[in-house]
Amino acid sequence: MSNLLRPALVAGLLACAALVVPALPGGSTFGAALSGAALAQTPVLNLDPAASDPVVARVNGGEIRRSEVVLVMQNLPEQYRSLPPVYLFDLVLSQMVDRKLMVAAADKAKLGDDPMVKKRVEEARERAMQEAYVTREVEKGMTEEKLRERYKKMVAENAGEEEIRARHILVQSEDEAKALIVELKAGKDFAELAKSKSTGPSANSGGDLGFFKKEDMVPEFTEAAFALKPGGYTEAPVKSQFGWHVIKLEERRKAPPPEFEATKDELRQQVARDSINEIVARLRADAKVEQFDMEGNPRPEQPKKP
Repeated sequence: MSNLLRPALVAGLLACAALVVPALPGGSTFGAALSGAALAQTPVLNLDPAASDPVVARVNGGEIRRSEVVLVMQNLPEQYRSLPPVYLFDLVLSQMVDRKLMVAAADKAKLGDDPMVKKRVEEARERAMQEAYVTREVEKGMTEEKLRERYKKMVAENAGEEEIRARHILVQSEDEAKALIVELKAGKDFAELAKSKSTGPSANSGGDLGFFKKEDMVPEFTEAAFALKPGGYTEAPVKSQFGWHVIKLEERRKAPPPEFEATKDELRQQVARDSINEIVARLRADAKVEQFDMEGNPRPEQPKKP
């Protein structure tokens, strides 16, 4: 590596130093020590953006307002956001003061005129503008109607997987299982036999396992259960790691789709992805784009996406 620190490395070092959680006596950390009664006494910090926005620090006359600190806090990784807000506020504010001092020193050294700095500032500006534009456009299209349209498409594309409802009687020996099959052939009720004979946790409900898919059960059990017809039972004992089973199939069905409300987060992601693709396609259709290879040679014109 060059004797000059690379910008990415510097950024990484600053990020690591940004929130150093102080250690307490005995080796415990600041966050770990704030628990129980200590947390109960922690003052509550109002994180509502609409709350008052006082000046919380001045650095050589320049102001830092409460809202600026809260914005940084809300964008921190989860492990930091789990700290009590009042303590986290002080840590973030301290680092923001340090940043202001470093930026002032950089300005004094006229680093703003450095071509590489200018380039990185422009890249940061472009990134911020891109994010702001995409966020605005995606939010405009994030309607209830769009979500429900995407839900219908998701349901149609993911036909329900087959699942069955079955009962079983679990015993410890093959002979016990064979004796149960004899009783069933003689007309005994499966659920009643399960209640009196099964050693499994479903005994109280007559061996009822509810609905399940193939991957929900051990392979031996699944193979035997899914081979049955509704109303039928296994006429030979089925062995698994749990013991010996006699299985009865109650019914088959296609698994119902998840409820709309339960899939809203996933739907929002899908609608956002669709919106971004539409935005990019629209912008490309209205623009003249020329691309070149790594040597600067023109590439053949690419057909525009429909």
